Amino acid sequence: MSNYERPNVRAMQGYTWGEQPQDGRTIKLNTNENPYPVSSRAQAALDNIDVSALRTYPQPTADKLRDAIAERHGIARNNVVVTNGGDEALRLALSTFVDSGGALGMATPSYSLYPVLANVHGARVVEVKLNDDWSLPENLAASLNAGGAELTCLVNPHAPTGILLDQERLEAIAADLNGVLLVDEAYVDFVTPERSYDSMPLLRRDNVLILRTFSKGYSLAGMRLGYLLGPESLIDPIVSKTRDSYNIDHISQAVGLAAFEDLAYAQQGWAEVRSERTRLANALGQLGLSSPPSEANFILVNVPETSGSTAASLHAHLKAAGILVRYFDAPMLTDKLRITVGTAEQNDALIDNLSQVLT
Repeated sequence: MSNYERPNVRAMQGYTWGEQPQDGRTIKLNTNENPYPVSSRAQAALDNIDVSALRTYPQPTADKLRDAIAERHGIARNNVVVTNGGDEALRLALSTFVDSGGALGMATPSYSLYPVLANVHGARVVEVKLNDDWSLPENLAASLNAGGAELTCLVNPHAPTGILLDQERLEAIAADLNGVLLVDEAYVDFVTPERSYDSMPLLRRDNVLILRTFSKGYSLAGMRLGYLLGPESLIDPIVSKTRDSYNIDHISQAVGLAAFEDLAYAQQGWAEVRSERTRLANALGQLGLSSPPSEANFILVNVPETSGSTAASLHAHLKAAGILVRYFDAPMLTDKLRITVGTAEQNDALIDNLSQVLT
């Protein structure tokens, strides 16, 4: 049988997504979705969709949503591109700024889609291993430059640990890199306000992109909506050259705008996630499952040998009990579980179940 795949695609491994059971009973703490409902204003926008409008193509560049995003961040429309989820934003950055045969830079472990997208593109991956305490090595930029990285993706807060880099460190990395730095802020809505984290000043640089998503903070993971912020010199070629035509459908533009504008509702959910994150981390810590300080909507717990269990066995036990968490059979992570912060009831079910095994 003939094989028509490109050699790089034939040789690569695809992305492994988290389980998405459809039974309505499983407690899903495995894919970092927001546990709280979508805004009622977003629901109203969906209810008010005029289906006759679906006969024609949507507004090509989602300008109403771009304008709302630009106003929120204190920038101009030309500094924003709306994308079909954060993953499309990553793919667009790669196809715009990395040559075929070029290099994508990343710290590892990190979001496992980064190398998949690079492999599809025919690009090399330059990986710099995190320190044992999950911090970035001081020679990060030098190592990425030596490897020829044309685009570097850093997720902040970090996945899968939830650790937050301050903006000064990001500024220093951007200044030292030869290529573009994409700061993937998929989880930034859950950062503790007292940290005063603000990455917007990075946009004064000509080599920084910031990625945001509606999947986490706005409870719209099922809609696939995100955006990139950056200087016009980086945004314009994406908007005018590499972006798919009509990449944001009419429904997503309307519902996304309504959810984005209902900021007070979204902020209430973010605060509830932060409160539950603290409670969950403390409760699991008392069971011997320690975790680094997370500023995301998940925690990464360590399963020590003294617990009498392994991360893999706890993952299997919880799954049998109808609770999904994420286990990664990967370097630095084989004794860890990543647990999404759920509702109080979901978190209680997890804690109660683990208490039966670990005490």
